[in-house]
Amino acid sequence: MSFQHRSEVDQLRAAVGSGGTAVLSQVLTGTGGVGKTQLAADYARTAWDSGEVDILVWISASSRAAITAGYAQAGVEVLAADPRDPEQAARAFLAWLEPKTGQKPCRWLVVLDDVSDPADMRDWWPPTSPQGRVLVTTRRREAALTGAERRLVTVGLFTPQEAAAYFTAVLAAHDRHEPINQINDLASDLGYLPLALAQAAAYIIDDAITCADYRQRLADRFRKLADLLPEPSGLPDNQATTMAATWSLSIERADQLRPAGLARPMLQLTAMLDPNGIPSGFLASAPALNHLTLHRMPGEQPPAPVMAEEAAGALQALHRLNLIDHIPDAPYATVRVHQLIQRATRDALTADQHDQLAVTAADILTAAWPAIERDTALAQALRANAAALVRTAEDALYRPAPHAVLFRIGTSLGESGQTNAARDHYAYLATSIDHRLGHVRKVRAARAVSRRG
Repeated sequence: MSFQHRSEVDQLRAAVGSGGTAVLSQVLTGTGGVGKTQLAADYARTAWDSGEVDILVWISASSRAAITAGYAQAGVEVLAADPRDPEQAARAFLAWLEPKTGQKPCRWLVVLDDVSDPADMRDWWPPTSPQGRVLVTTRRREAALTGAERRLVTVGLFTPQEAAAYFTAVLAAHDRHEPINQINDLASDLGYLPLALAQAAAYIIDDAITCADYRQRLADRFRKLADLLPEPSGLPDNQATTMAATWSLSIERADQLRPAGLARPMLQLTAMLDPNGIPSGFLASAPALNHLTLHRMPGEQPPAPVMAEEAAGALQALHRLNLIDHIPDAPYATVRVHQLIQRATRDALTADQHDQLAVTAADILTAAWPAIERDTALAQALRANAAALVRTAEDALYRPAPHAVLFRIGTSLGESGQTNAARDHYAYLATSIDHRLGHVRKVRAARAVSRRG
């Protein structure tokens, strides 16, 4: 559709245009959907079209076998290597890339797209050469991917301006125009994730709806994210999977890292709380550890209790796969997770799992809430996380009775001096309890009448 110029493009160009200090091997890392492959493709296309390289090799590097096959194909095409021995052809090509004295230099670029495991690259990194460049895209961010000769480039979300420019250009290409305020609001609703914007635009165009219509559907938490995306056959920009499926492989791989089996249940917990900041202490509390223990290894009886150190390891596993940002130095915003990753994670839950997680998250907040709030930053983090939980799973917090966290929110607002907000909260809470318990009483009365009949 429409490639959006980003600051990362300038970073890539600057790295190879700095004379003798050029960094010729670069690793683009970021969560699924931020546009790493698109940036790599633009970089490679520009380098080729401008005549900066003589040989361009693009390898889909999702496995070690795929990497070997990609190098082997290059060996066959460039060196006429024997295709019947892929391993030998691949190694011959890498040897050919080595700089050699007395030979006319050949400028080359090797792109390794979507490296899923750093171990797959062992012995398969292209050689360092003044005539060569290497560009890797990956969701991983382990130390094994970088070093003295390789630079990590973190690819983040669109800026609000980039998101608006991109979305406007995509719509205009289909003779569609929307109010800029609606485009800005939709970009915010989607968390400025490039893949989300691309697929939302395709959905809006194909279904002939407005941005306002799409925002209304997106706000309906009873709709699954998958229902708000194009059909697989209608994905834009040669995309292979929908946004809803983008992170599933990353979650599987994170779950395989030490401590095995804890990344997924940890991500499920974070999906119920504030995307902008969850104190890691919340996720190492007794209710959190109990949740992780119960879901550590299905079938293991009895499951071994999960320790706080293992909970931290689960967070780090998610961080390594770019599913969360784990920032130990930020005491009250240690864990951050994109709002759409949260939604996709919740969508994969059954109704019972969702409600149980909501209660567990409420138990976590209640356990962390001090009787007397002396730390205003902690109190603010607690209220923000409680508000996120209520937005996500309010109904579950009233079954079988109103959860203590609902009352604690109002108490905290009052203690912080927000008396009007506390009053409004308790008024809403009273109405909600009356409505929900009134409904329960009516159902029980109807059942009693039915039995007497």
